[in-house]
Amino acid sequence: MAASHQSSFINQTRSLTWPFWAVNIMEMVERLAYYGVRVVIPVYIAQADEAAGLKFTQGDKGLIFMWWALVQSALPVFTGGFADRYGYKRQIVIAVIFKALGYVVMATQREFWPFFSGCMLLAAGTAIFKPPIQGTFARTLNNETSGAGWGYFYMVVNIGGFLGPPLAHFLYGYSWPMVFYGCSVIVSLNLLMLFTYRDVESGDPGTSMVLDVIKMTFSNILNVRLAAFLIIMSAFWAGATQLFDMLPNFIIDWVDSSSLAPHLPGFMLSAGPGTQPRVAQEWIINLNPFIIILFVAPLSWLVNRKMSRLNSIFAGIVISGIGMFIVGYGMPVIFCLGGIAIFSIGEMLSSPKMNEYLAVIAPDEQKALYMGYANIPFAIGWAYGSFFGGQVYEAHGEKAGLALRYLSEVLHVPALPGRTQGFTKLMEISGLNHEQATKLLWDIYSPQAVWYPFAALAIISAAALYIFNLRMNRNTSRE
Repeated sequence: MAASHQSSFINQTRSLTWPFWAVNIMEMVERLAYYGVRVVIPVYIAQADEAAGLKFTQGDKGLIFMWWALVQSALPVFTGGFADRYGYKRQIVIAVIFKALGYVVMATQREFWPFFSGCMLLAAGTAIFKPPIQGTFARTLNNETSGAGWGYFYMVVNIGGFLGPPLAHFLYGYSWPMVFYGCSVIVSLNLLMLFTYRDVESGDPGTSMVLDVIKMTFSNILNVRLAAFLIIMSAFWAGATQLFDMLPNFIIDWVDSSSLAPHLPGFMLSAGPGTQPRVAQEWIINLNPFIIILFVAPLSWLVNRKMSRLNSIFAGIVISGIGMFIVGYGMPVIFCLGGIAIFSIGEMLSSPKMNEYLAVIAPDEQKALYMGYANIPFAIGWAYGSFFGGQVYEAHGEKAGLALRYLSEVLHVPALPGRTQGFTKLMEISGLNHEQATKLLWDIYSPQAVWYPFAALAIISAAALYIFNLRMNRNTSRE
């Protein structure tokens, strides 16, 4: 059902207050640092042919990301209530300190558990940071401005996401530790931004104790409407998060961007693998935030006029699922870019509207708490998706592993080399060059199939949301 008449996009923009813009700037700085690490860390952790990487297994990477997801996305369920109770500004300070320390630990540690602890520090800092930022959005927006406001928020997130990968590409030109040190410095700039931020009243009366906050947090989750919505969205996020967890490794292993590379500037290219220059994986993935920056704010405003929030989320999930299927469909880079573009359209229709939906149904004094709930589907989906994705990619998608499999099953090599040398050994024995050996493994083992389960999860999530929407329409007017 179409929305009632609303003010123009420009008028909505003019009515947004400074606290809204202040936290948008802090969010952009935080995302710049976060995605500076996030889009390259799968390569640093587990890429077999990354000379200075940690060389953990894909399963190890999945385990790290699973716990990262649980800490980063489940903790805001509690920290949201504390932000409402004890103040947004105070919680932002604590979050920035945690995040800066996390980056430093990741820069200095190369053994599994010490590096893991740095990831958890960063995850905890992000979990503490999110609710006061999003609580400020929820408190400064109203039903009239929420479409444009949440669109701007998602645009700013993706500006940071777009600038982060080239920042990482520049910094790891010096060394991998420089990536983490640089991001630690950048996120610390938010401590300076706080001098311009006047704390927003949360709406909480300030009389509840710690146990009261925890009790309220759990009791709200038992609300059938809220719980059903969060579970449905979890299935969608299980696949969506793999664009940052699995796709970087998939691009390096399988995507052939040699035809596009001659048309791009040198700073967007990578020397290998292979005999021809390739587009750096972080620049390929950067198509996602680039599209979102350009279109998400006006699209969110337009959708708010034409569709209900739940219908927009439904359409977005279906489109995102199609994008996940296409992203790995073939080796030429056009499939990967096309899949990312289609996914981005779906993401713009679904993700901002999920936050907006929760902000609208939240009681006035529990805005940050409900924004904390928005992390539950991300927590479940990212944790399951990362663990499952790590296992699936290690068994069916990693080129180094498939090379060892071919050496054993087809060439019957008695003494197999280590994981990092498997593909080199395959080229040596077969006489094939890098591109030919890659195509051989693709044709035999179909590694593109690693994307199919995640596309299926998106379609299942969309079907469940359709049923949920029908039930809601029986009981309420447009939300």
